Amino acid sequence: MYGRDPWGGALEINATDSATDDDRSRNLQDFDKAALSRNLDETQQSWLLGPTEQKKKKYVDLGCIIVSRKVFKWTLGCIIAAALIAGLVTLIVKTVPKHRQRSPPPDNYTLALRKALMFFNAQRSGKLPKHNNVSWRGSSGMQDGKSDDSTMFKNLVGGYYDAGDAIKFNFPQSFALTMLSWSVIEYSAKYEAAGELSHVKDIIKWGTDYLLKTFNSSADTIDRIVAQVGKGDTSGGPDPNDHYCWVRPEDIDYPRPVTECHSCSDLAAEMAAALASASIVFKDNKVYSQKLVHGARTLFKFSREQRGRYSSDNEAAIFYNSTSYWDEFVWGASWLYYATGNTSYLQLATTPGIAKHAGAFWGGPDYGVLSWDNKLTGSQVLLSRLRLFLSPGYPYEDILSTFHNQTGIIMCSFLPYFSSFNRTKGGLIQLNHGRPQPLQYVVNAAFLATLYSDYLAAADTPGWYCGPNFYSTDVLREFAQTQINYILGKNPRKMSYVVGFGNRYPKRVHHRGASIPKNKVKYNCKGGWKWRDSSKNNPNTLVGAMVAGPDKNDGFHDVRTNYNYTEPTLAGNAGLVAALVALSGDKSVGIDKNTIFSAVPPMFPTPPPPPAAWKP
Repeated sequence: MYGRDPWGGALEINATDSATDDDRSRNLQDFDKAALSRNLDETQQSWLLGPTEQKKKKYVDLGCIIVSRKVFKWTLGCIIAAALIAGLVTLIVKTVPKHRQRSPPPDNYTLALRKALMFFNAQRSGKLPKHNNVSWRGSSGMQDGKSDDSTMFKNLVGGYYDAGDAIKFNFPQSFALTMLSWSVIEYSAKYEAAGELSHVKDIIKWGTDYLLKTFNSSADTIDRIVAQVGKGDTSGGPDPNDHYCWVRPEDIDYPRPVTECHSCSDLAAEMAAALASASIVFKDNKVYSQKLVHGARTLFKFSREQRGRYSSDNEAAIFYNSTSYWDEFVWGASWLYYATGNTSYLQLATTPGIAKHAGAFWGGPDYGVLSWDNKLTGSQVLLSRLRLFLSPGYPYEDILSTFHNQTGIIMCSFLPYFSSFNRTKGGLIQLNHGRPQPLQYVVNAAFLATLYSDYLAAADTPGWYCGPNFYSTDVLREFAQTQINYILGKNPRKMSYVVGFGNRYPKRVHHRGASIPKNKVKYNCKGGWKWRDSSKNNPNTLVGAMVAGPDKNDGFHDVRTNYNYTEPTLAGNAGLVAALVALSGDKSVGIDKNTIFSAVPPMFPTPPPPPAAWKP
């Protein structure tokens, strides 16, 4: 059957192909071999040969490189397996309970520091905050100022009771605040590590808020300041007063006189030092810091204009007699220079005549002993700091180098190799030459020794000379440690002289509030004597109080009526806190070199910029 081919010619349909496979094979061999000699691409081959089974490629083209398909599969498999294993390990780590390495327990100095600060909470006067954390104390002294018609200062609520009585002495209280502020400025990182920075700043502010009430702090010129609130008559008269009466501060209902002074250079300069040093502590609170600086300026101006000793004509001479005011001039001027950067204060602090009157060029039995009465040693260390780190040079170098050399001599006197001060058989240095209440002087020396050691370390100085012998800074720290360890219990009596620290400590502290139970019974002046004279332990624990201390033979009598052994004070505890924080924590965490200089301008003028490049 034939069909018509549309292009012409015949088209056979359903024609039977009679040729066999062998015939077709022979016919293919008759093709022109030359036409098939050239290489054909895959498409052309498919036209001629029809569909064939394609072989798998042996290589994989990754763009930048060509790798074996086998290697590629193995590599990809390994990556996937590693990812799965890593994910599994991460899941296990996240889900399994963690066993964190415990931080080392706090050292004894840190533990004692936390307790020593609690003493100040127990000494607070005025309206107590809810967080005061001393259960047996309450608000007291709420009529201070108002009950004395002779004074112009009617709001004298607040501040701190000095010791075991209810008197507020501005002189030792101001010194205590200065010492606390100095310790915070130098060792704020250690306070932070101990978790006590906000606590100690709160303690300082409670005191400075009160000091601002004791003079006209908004004025530039004043003619009087408050020296004392309360009366400590020791004559044994029947009139109620803060010495004759043994009552809790919360139960005081008798009038409390206010003592003012009009020529009290020592007190005013010490108060100026307290406010000036605190202004550096609170420098981040600009308004409050400036308020403190203004008050310090006003007080120091008053101290220079109205010359006189604050204790020359009042009963303060019995308790806190000031021997001179020249050391307070150097002390107050030094702190005001750091707080303001005003070089007039530095000029005054480095005036040779003032240094001479302060006792810088002669010895004496108490030379080199820092106390609430004598601040010369503290001033010498404080100004040595300036020379070590800023080196202001002329015209201050003469006195600064003298103070620096004298500081080195004082540090030598603390060492056991020298005979400036005796020691008890137990090792306690006798800075007050065997007189009662030695510990307040010992803690101040321990603080200064540790601080000066840290000064030298920060200045990359390995030690200092005592005559021809060179001593490492480590011996200063060792001296401080032996003295504080003695106070904390490493002594012949195996007794801690800090209440609440250790297993054995004084239980009959000379302290009215601690010795009378909080039983809602109000005792009159004589009614409280039974608690004073009792041989029983105090019903309330005065945590952190450092008592007056042992005698020159390492002896101690835990008797409430003997204040030479068992009475704590603000000034003593401030020195204890400063020494403890200096020794606490990691030795590698030294002082804060820069904060104290935050208000001090550059010592030398900034050099002019280089001239512009010459252009033709």
